[in-house]
Amino acid sequence: MDWNKLLSTKRLGRAAGPDDAPPPRTEFTRDYDRIIFSSAFRRLQDKTQVFPLAKSDYVRTRLTHSLEVASVGRSLGMLAAEVIAQKQPELRSVVLPHDVGTILATACLAHDIGNPPFGHAGESAIQEWFEGNRAIDGLSGAERMDLLKFEGNAQGFRTLCTVQQAPQRGGLQLTCAVLGTFTKYPRASEVDEAQRSGVSGKKFGFMQSEAVLFQELAEELGLIRKSGTAKAWHRHPLAFLVEAADDICYHVMDVEDGYKAGCISFEEISDLHKPWLSDERWKRGEGIEDLGRRVEYFRAVSVDAMVRAAVMAFADNYDGLMDGAFDEELTAKVEHCQELKAFKTLAREKVYCVRPVVEIEACGFEVIGGLLEAFVAAINAKATKSGTGKGRTRTLLSLMPKSRVELERLNTYERTLLATDFVSGMTDSFAVELYQRIRGISLP
Repeated sequence: MDWNKLLSTKRLGRAAGPDDAPPPRTEFTRDYDRIIFSSAFRRLQDKTQVFPLAKSDYVRTRLTHSLEVASVGRSLGMLAAEVIAQKQPELRSVVLPHDVGTILATACLAHDIGNPPFGHAGESAIQEWFEGNRAIDGLSGAERMDLLKFEGNAQGFRTLCTVQQAPQRGGLQLTCAVLGTFTKYPRASEVDEAQRSGVSGKKFGFMQSEAVLFQELAEELGLIRKSGTAKAWHRHPLAFLVEAADDICYHVMDVEDGYKAGCISFEEISDLHKPWLSDERWKRGEGIEDLGRRVEYFRAVSVDAMVRAAVMAFADNYDGLMDGAFDEELTAKVEHCQELKAFKTLAREKVYCVRPVVEIEACGFEVIGGLLEAFVAAINAKATKSGTGKGRTRTLLSLMPKSRVELERLNTYERTLLATDFVSGMTDSFAVELYQRIRGISLP
């Protein structure tokens, strides 16, 4: 792959126009601003990171998590730019640390923008509802898989490129460099078995509704297509750093939230940080009397060490990243990779399984299932002009954002996506409140 193409400033959905901003604001900075001010990003303030509907003002939401990942991503990007310049000195004037840092920060900022309420439990709830429902009867194989294997990453691409600023083609019309970096899984939901290989193939990153847009994106960036009959590509090299930023943050911060919530002892969390700290740093931490502040200091030092280790892994695997031969998590290649995994192991044992988390996630299945049942039925009733429950249908549709297209013109797949857009875009609190408001409405 070629960095002259990988850093493309072309905006997906349109050609450059007279409204393009002059310096000093770069095209990538404009992308960052577009995401910050988008409604989809704003709603992350009340979406689950670990603790659903948390009453504490300390634990992280998807919004604060995304901001932290963006900060780590910026550092990774700026350091990676130096690696690229060392590997290919002729690109020093092309691959600028500020640009690469902004691309990474922007992609990281949006990395969870498609996640439904209640975290990964929300994804499972949507999948489960479609598995037991006839709403997808008559859809093509790939369209069915989009819903049966509903994926927050693919919904994120759809959110950025279709849902936001609809019906404008390309949605927010972000640069191809940012969108390519954002896409951790550059394949469709239904692909050949061989195209599922590697870390980039374990999930899908775009739906059939955005397949044409993604192909345009891949061609503009010069991504390498995987052999096979379906739409699947090797990752943009910077997408590995987005994944690394997310891995670093959720490994370390989820455990920290668990400590603050009383699920993990100080001794347990300090033992996790010790391999990442020099003797001098450890002694300095011991001089901080407040244990909460000491944990925060340990976290800051550990994250810095993990960032540098990830960049070293990027440098060590540079050739494979550029030709598609490398397709693993960078964090699996860092020094102390087992010590990094220990954060996730402890979180699974002591944080993700605590009663409040499990109870509210279980409620999320009922809430999301009930909302999908109501809104998929209402949209189809309106589109087919069903005489059943006209008042109920009007009431439910009045709760949805006004659509600029006539439902009668949409096929079943497109109508179903409108419902999943609405439900998956909800905050945790709004989903619960709306479900409580409509649960008395009889379904057809």
